[in-house]
Amino acid sequence: MLNPFFLQGSKGEQGLVQDLINEQLRMYGIEVYYLPREYATEKTVIKEVVESQFNNAYPIEAYLDTYDGYGGQGTILSKFGIEEVDDITLIISRERYETYISPLIKDIPNIKLSSRPKEGDLIYFPYGDRVFEIKYVEHEKPFYQLKKNYVYELRCELFRYQDEIVDTDIDVIDNNFSDIGYIQTLQMVGIGTTASAVSSVKDGAVRSVVITNRGRGYTSAPRVAFSSAPIGGLTAIGIATMIGNIVDFCSVGDSDALRVQAVDIVNSGLGYTIAPNIAFFGDGVGAAATVYIGNGVVGIITITDGGGGYTSPPLVTIDAPTGIGTTIQATARSVINNAGIVTGIYITNGGLGYVSNPTITFESPFSQSGIGTYQYNEVVTGSTSGITARVKSWNAVTNVLEVSNITGTFLPGEALVGSASSASYTLRVPYSDNLQDAGDSDNKYGKYEDNFNIESEADSIIDFSESNPFGTP
Repeated sequence: MLNPFFLQGSKGEQGLVQDLINEQLRMYGIEVYYLPREYATEKTVIKEVVESQFNNAYPIEAYLDTYDGYGGQGTILSKFGIEEVDDITLIISRERYETYISPLIKDIPNIKLSSRPKEGDLIYFPYGDRVFEIKYVEHEKPFYQLKKNYVYELRCELFRYQDEIVDTDIDVIDNNFSDIGYIQTLQMVGIGTTASAVSSVKDGAVRSVVITNRGRGYTSAPRVAFSSAPIGGLTAIGIATMIGNIVDFCSVGDSDALRVQAVDIVNSGLGYTIAPNIAFFGDGVGAAATVYIGNGVVGIITITDGGGGYTSPPLVTIDAPTGIGTTIQATARSVINNAGIVTGIYITNGGLGYVSNPTITFESPFSQSGIGTYQYNEVVTGSTSGITARVKSWNAVTNVLEVSNITGTFLPGEALVGSASSASYTLRVPYSDNLQDAGDSDNKYGKYEDNFNIESEADSIIDFSESNPFGTP
């Protein structure tokens, strides 16, 4: 039986020890941020966490117990690439947590446990600009001095991001997650405005090119060359458009190669008295065409306003000629960039018999919407598909939207509406600069991954097209 005349654990003694510890942590510790995990979605049967969020961060002083450097295995080369496996141990005041952080988080939904630090919560470590995950909380060390414990020892491991939502409104923390994980880059189109252009009429100009032989074996569009115009004239300029997957008796061994489908006119030239010759220069062979010239030909079309909001190249209409005699109405096609702006007009037939510059008319853009500014981490929803994602970044100049946590596949032409900002822009095409296939919807990248280069180098060592790439046993 204990001696009743010696308290060995009175409230005053315990309070003194706690105060001394708190003061030592303020003197010799560092300020870290504590990020409680919010369990947003769980599976109902086994309670597996599907989605976690970190929306709050609280500064608190902590003593760095691993003062001589990070613990763990450090930087290693694993089968998943280069990994950093660093550990740290931090000591925080029990009283400071229970009187400061606990009251602030106890009413936040889906916190699960607010009375003490819990495994799975995050610690932002400012010196290395790194985020660590709490793997174990030791609450009985030192062991019941004066019948009480005064600190929590947090054993932490470098956090491995798995598409958790981190939005603390503290830039130094949130920036750690702005460019990692599964990210898809979406090219949006802005406010819909109709494009405009002007034309000019030329005499002795190339009005059309008729392909007489598509050729074969091309891997890209060949360069088109017209013979020079007479002195005082202007040589025509054209570009080839290609077609693939044609199978005939000449396609043995190269059915996947491209062939010349047509030649569009960029500039019809000027002053030809006889039809010029045409030649194709590329890695294929056999392409040939016949050139036709005429007077009163639409010679060149100049864009005065590229418009905006186009999800596909708009239809171009050229007014019919009003001259007397044989007349042919000119035709043209447009091209747009990823932002939905008309960047070029190619003449498919320059027409014949124009006596004045015809009016050029463009189809109006399908989308007339494009408003607001997307906010970081807000949810965007496809107006047609109902697919959702989280905003990573938004560039209002290029109309490029980066998203993560995607629940499916967005549809080109649908509007993506922000839940917080109400911003709404139409999706033109999903693409990514960091992938070889610009149409790949599974765009993944991070700080250390080099998957495509690794795969390419591996393919030069092991042929995985074989049934047994490691040899026949």
